[in-house]
Parts: sequence; C-alpha cells; structure tokens
Amino acid sequence: MNQHKPAFTTSGDQVRIVRISREKELDRLPPPDTLRWVVRRKAQVVAAVRSGLLSFTEACERYRLSEEEFHSWINLLDHHGVRGLRATRMQEYRPPEDRHPEQAAE
Repeated sequence: MNQHKPAFTTSGDQVRIVRISREKELDRLPPPDTLRWVVRRKAQVVAAVRSGLLSFTEACERYRLSEEEFHSWINLLDHHGVRGLRATRMQEYRPPEDRHPEQAAE
C-alpha cells in the first residue's frame, strides 16, 4: 500500500509543514482558484509563507488576496490561533475600536 505523509499537520493551534519540496508541496496547497476560505486553507497558506515555500507577494498574487487581508490572517493566527481564522467569529477577535458601533459596546 502506497501511503504518503500529509504535507501539513495540525496540533492544537499549530500548523506546520512536514516536508518541503517546492513542486510537490505547491500542489498540496489550496488551489489558486479557491473561493471558499476555510480555517485549514488559510492556515496552510500562512504556514507556506512562513516556511519559505511561497513569498508573501507570491501568496497574495496566487490567491488574489489583498495585502491587508493576508496580514489579517497572519495577525489573527498569531493572536488567537487557528480558531481566530474562522470567518464566523471575526468580530469576536477584532479590537473594540475596529468593530461596528453597535458591536463595540459588547
């Protein structure tokens, strides 16, 4: 049976690349036409940039992300772990001054 190790592993709030071979690992990243950004995919792209598999600019271009959006993924991951990348919880992780006025009082 031909089994291969996953390119990415998760442990708690940590995501790391197990092995790096640029051509093979790029194929294991989310596809460039990804429209639905689940937590795992966001974390994979951040891990790829941090490991040097992709540069920040390459990631933004490959996935058509603004620099601001990708920086927000990095900041959320650093401050709140993988759970901070959940889009449904985005408001919970924003500082009160960045929330909508009716949410800032919460």
